[in-house]
Amino acid sequence: MSWFHKFLTLGVKTETDEKEWFFEEEPHSSRRRQILKKYPEIKKLMGYDSSITYYVIAEVCAQIGMCWMLQNAGWPTVLILAYCVSAVINHSLGSAVHEIGHNLAFGHGRPALNRLLSIFCNLPMGVPMAITYRKYHADHHRYMGEENQDVDIPTRLESALFRHPLTKMLWLLFHPVIHSIRPFYKSPKPPNKWEMINWVVQLSFDALIYSVFGIRSLAYLVIGTAMSFGLHPLAGHFISEHYMFTKGQATHSYYGPCNYFMFNLGYHIEHHDFPYVPWNRLPEVKRIAAEFYDPLPYHTSWAKVVLDFIFDKNMGPHARGVGYKKE
Repeated sequence: MSWFHKFLTLGVKTETDEKEWFFEEEPHSSRRRQILKKYPEIKKLMGYDSSITYYVIAEVCAQIGMCWMLQNAGWPTVLILAYCVSAVINHSLGSAVHEIGHNLAFGHGRPALNRLLSIFCNLPMGVPMAITYRKYHADHHRYMGEENQDVDIPTRLESALFRHPLTKMLWLLFHPVIHSIRPFYKSPKPPNKWEMINWVVQLSFDALIYSVFGIRSLAYLVIGTAMSFGLHPLAGHFISEHYMFTKGQATHSYYGPCNYFMFNLGYHIEHHDFPYVPWNRLPEVKRIAAEFYDPLPYHTSWAKVVLDFIFDKNMGPHARGVGYKKE
């Protein structure tokens, strides 16, 4: 391995404060044991809920309907609606991909149905990502905070380059590209057959949209995806989840209105504590174990998270805690 590759794949710590490297047990594991010891009834919330299928179908159909409406629209209209509509729906579908990636739509006993539904969710996003995301997201849960295996952690190069408000805005703007290629140079894995299926289905759908509705409709979908995961209020969830807004707390939840169409992705501490509880039961976890969650700092605005990330000198790609031991 070259020195340059080692430099890229090193984890990052907050500033140079050694206290931001954590060598105790990863907190979600210990909190999970404490909660289940006191509230064993939470085990009944674990499982799956196929009702997410109906929401996903409605969103995919809505995006196809928008493609039909925009086939002869002017480019300014396409771009405005891509940011205001496509970005919101596609980010919601991305949240559904996250949920389904945990086999929470049809359970662990029917993995093929979960894969197919996630590929279906992927269609309006324009870029094949559902299966690849699932593969690397599993490592994020398994190795959370481990500098080289948790690919959600920015590299040392990102930490060094993006410290100024203007450069942090650039990092957010290009975040979809940076976030999508980071796993391939940080912890590369060979493609599998489901990824190939994802690519074939997605590119076929893109070709169909282009041939039936034209380039404007396809651009509406793809640009909406790029905007939603970049410099967009909803992209605040990427930052709010694991950046060190509170010293010593590596995961934060968000309790706000966006949870209604983001499949409760904001309940992120609860999700990491209980990754086998489906999205619509996570609020119940918080209600039952309120004394474990209510004292923890949380976010109420993803837009504010984005602004704080840009303008707070202590925030940036470097502001992540790393070094937890495995369970």
